[in-house]
Amino acid sequence: MATKTRLTAEDLWRRQEGDVRRELVDGAIVEMTPVGGVHGRITLRIGRRLAEHVERHGGGDVVVGDVGFVLNLPNDPERVRAPDVAFVSAGRLPGGRLPQGFIQGAPDLAVEVLSPSDDPVNVQKKVRDYLEGGARLVWLVAPGAKTATVYRPDGSARLVREDERLEGEEVLAGLVIPLADVFE
Repeated sequence: MATKTRLTAEDLWRRQEGDVRRELVDGAIVEMTPVGGVHGRITLRIGRRLAEHVERHGGGDVVVGDVGFVLNLPNDPERVRAPDVAFVSAGRLPGGRLPQGFIQGAPDLAVEVLSPSDDPVNVQKKVRDYLEGGARLVWLVAPGAKTATVYRPDGSARLVREDERLEGEEVLAGLVIPLADVFE
């Protein structure tokens, strides 16, 4: 009986051919469907607002475009997840700078924008992975419902409606994004 080879984050990094988005879960590569136009616009709007805030106040970097984070989970030490948008504080970056390769550890803030093709179970697993990996805040944005759900490491979650605002809380103090601005 043949055993399946468990891939590492380094193996995933070396397989960067094509425009296929990939993550590494339990040693296996998971390919993700390319996203649509609305998803891309929402991702850009959130990323731009985060980047503008960080440029004014400092404290880290904002990345977009499925940047890989090696989450070092107890049951899967090389799990690589790639949020749509992420903020990483300078203290979590080696020498305060972004590395050339995957980022070790979870982002402080991970943002996932739902697509029609997303499996709800897999999306919740991603949220759990970010939080268990050390993320301090996760935003799950649902364009179809025009809502976002904010998750915290203590297990609490809050639904944000279109007429309300996303806030950076302690992660990005002073950041406020009216959710309606994201969906317009």
